[in-house]
Amino acid sequence: MSCAINVICLDRPGMLRDIAGVVAKRDGNIIYTQQFVIERGVNEGKASVYMEIDSDPADLEEMVRELDAFESIFEVSVHQPFEKIYGSRVIIIGGGAQVAQVAVGAVSEADRHNLRGERISVDTIPLVGEAAIADAVSAVSRLPRASILVLAGALMGGRITEEVKNLQQEGIPVIALRMAGTVPQQADLVVTDPIQAGTFAVMHVASTAVFDIRRVRGLEF
Repeated sequence: MSCAINVICLDRPGMLRDIAGVVAKRDGNIIYTQQFVIERGVNEGKASVYMEIDSDPADLEEMVRELDAFESIFEVSVHQPFEKIYGSRVIIIGGGAQVAQVAVGAVSEADRHNLRGERISVDTIPLVGEAAIADAVSAVSRLPRASILVLAGALMGGRITEEVKNLQQEGIPVIALRMAGTVPQQADLVVTDPIQAGTFAVMHVASTAVFDIRRVRGLEF
């Protein structure tokens, strides 16, 4: 069973090790983690440690009790993992106006499928410049639950194209708007209408849709 715990603890060296040690002792397998400081102090502040764990429910209860016993831990709460709450992620990167239009199509289509019980979320970031966009494309493979990328702009090529190739090798398909540059030649699908591009992206991700980008790879619409 996959579940999540969120631990509010002292911000000090070794806390992540201590928490992970308790999880490992109870045969839990950490499949995702994130941590950040929520309160800075002169000596020690507070931090949040979130972990998604494959664990037996009985082991989870013991895990929570043991963590609660730490003097350096203030609170332990159990949650549903992000996969069940936010689901698969559609990532949209590019120019502001184009990103906004792609998002219109993606959000509208995601709403249709989420009403049927799916969980699909849409993430956007408008960026300018080859280096900034290439860095963002490179980072998509490190985003948890990222399922597809839409590149929305008027001109993309160079290093961006190389990062698109790397992303595709990681198993994440790429839709590009019809634009100048070499990105459309590398993309799995090229779509002229930005709203339709967002719709296609969500349809590919949704289990309740019949669209599969692999069947139209290399085509333009």
